[in-house]
Amino acid sequence: MRIATVSALLASTLALQAAGPVPRPSKEFTIMLPSGKQSLLSSYRGKVVMAAFMFTTCPHCQALSKVITKLQGELGPRGFQALGIAFNDEVNTPNTAANAQVTAGFVSQFQVGFPVGYAPRNSVLSYLGVSDVESWAVPQVAIIDRKGVIRAQSAARGTADLQTETYLRKYLGELLDEGGAKSAAPSKAPAKKAAEKKTS
Repeated sequence: MRIATVSALLASTLALQAAGPVPRPSKEFTIMLPSGKQSLLSSYRGKVVMAAFMFTTCPHCQALSKVITKLQGELGPRGFQALGIAFNDEVNTPNTAANAQVTAGFVSQFQVGFPVGYAPRNSVLSYLGVSDVESWAVPQVAIIDRKGVIRAQSAARGTADLQTETYLRKYLGELLDEGGAKSAAPSKAPAKKAAEKKTS
């Protein structure tokens, strides 16, 4: 029993260490929109951005998209911007028309109220600071303040708080109020149950 507890603690610690450290400056990231246009993450500087990296087929990602849509409606007027980035196998092909179709279908089916695009898996994992050879889960969330600093990010195996409406509303509200001046604690939220493991 004691060995199992120690193993669980070690796994949790490794998962926390696996993702990129926070706070840290957000690197540039390119999102391809279903329209065929590219959107740069830096173009949202000055807003509090929640970037949700998702599989369109993941039930946890689908549920999170509904939570984020609600938050976008409530907090958007205060300077909040949500972005969705799909990177599952269905949108990891050179066929941009097929990628656009899958992404647009996800937006339509789940009535997503914020921009959703797609990006190659290697670009997503590089941005997050996660290796494809380690265990990771989706959705992955990064929250970026008005100055372009990543203030909170999911642990590689997932962080439940960053998928919870009540927690997100409070945390995003604090970032919107402070204007991104201080370092915040949510980035240290413990890794909790993984939403969905990676697929090969």
